[in-house]
Amino acid sequence: MSGRVLVGVKRVIDYAVKIRVKPDHSGVVTEGVKHSMNPFCEIAVEEAVKMKEKKLIKEVVAVSCGPQQVQETIRTALAMGADRGIHVEVSAKEYESLGPLQVSKILAALAKKEEAQLIILGKQAIDGDCNQTGQMTAALLDWPQGTFASEVTLEGGHVKVVREIDGGLETIKINTPAVLTADLRLNTPRYATLPNIMKAKKKKIANVKPADLGVELASKLQVLRVDAPPQREAGVKVESVADLVAKLKEAGTI
Repeated sequence: MSGRVLVGVKRVIDYAVKIRVKPDHSGVVTEGVKHSMNPFCEIAVEEAVKMKEKKLIKEVVAVSCGPQQVQETIRTALAMGADRGIHVEVSAKEYESLGPLQVSKILAALAKKEEAQLIILGKQAIDGDCNQTGQMTAALLDWPQGTFASEVTLEGGHVKVVREIDGGLETIKINTPAVLTADLRLNTPRYATLPNIMKAKKKKIANVKPADLGVELASKLQVLRVDAPPQREAGVKVESVADLVAKLKEAGTI
């Protein structure tokens, strides 16, 4: 298969940052906070670049939706080996309510426009943890899907996908074009080297608006309130089963 692969890359708050809820409980604090590429998106980029290195595909296109800052995330994907980028311009205000369905509509429209053979996404983003975009994109395009992929093999016009499921592993074979979502064990993403970071600055990033793709960003979901998880109380050690039962009775759990 010598086709084109679209890879979704999302800008999220860095996994090492301690999340703080806004005083008005409308969301989390993002101003002045370190952001980076969603870790599962890094795995998706790595898989697409490896396919290109094996000459199984001809081009890797990194796509991200959001305000101007997401271009940094696209540049990271370009430094990892993607060929070009597409920045779908969404204002900061609209971005706050941008959900998996709207992103899926954008990806589906781009897949048709770019005549992509594969869409590879992270299985979920570490901010919303929705795990919906890949599945919705496949549904909108009426394409087969291989989700939670821990191993991907291209075989002509087919893709063999080893999936991580509750009971272990499941192996499926699907036709292309298809949508894949990357699980944690699919690969180990490479670091972007300084020479590749410099080369990435010369690679093209196209700017498009959702309206250019015929996509309406209005969301039917409304976030009513965001709260931090309640702090856990300190545990206590007990010397015997009898002490444990007494403690549970004292707490009113039995």
